[in-house]
Amino acid sequence: MTTKIERRIKIKYSVRNKVSGTTERPRMSVFRSNKQIYVQVIDDLSGKTLASASSLGMEAMPKKEQAAKVGELIAKKAQEAGITSVVFDRNGYLYHGRIKEVADAARNGGLKF
Repeated sequence: MTTKIERRIKIKYSVRNKVSGTTERPRMSVFRSNKQIYVQVIDDLSGKTLASASSLGMEAMPKKEQAAKVGELIAKKAQEAGITSVVFDRNGYLYHGRIKEVADAARNGGLKF
């Protein structure tokens, strides 16, 4: 029997085999811990992080609101870096809750998936 973490890692590798970021369309990767949420926009060809945002310092608000704020922040930072279109990498997490909040907020901020 596999644990929850092992299951997520299997899904993560399956998704990463299909999803790769290019210079024109970088990968937006989301990591969710129990307390924080982190987002990076990554160019996999050069192996560089182009923009990043996290919920560090936002502990006073609920987690879903933190996720929405991080989504808006990453959209703003990505557009400042000249990025308008990304591929979304949910990193093995189910697409609901905080992951969905980040994606929706980034879309509303102007990023295209």
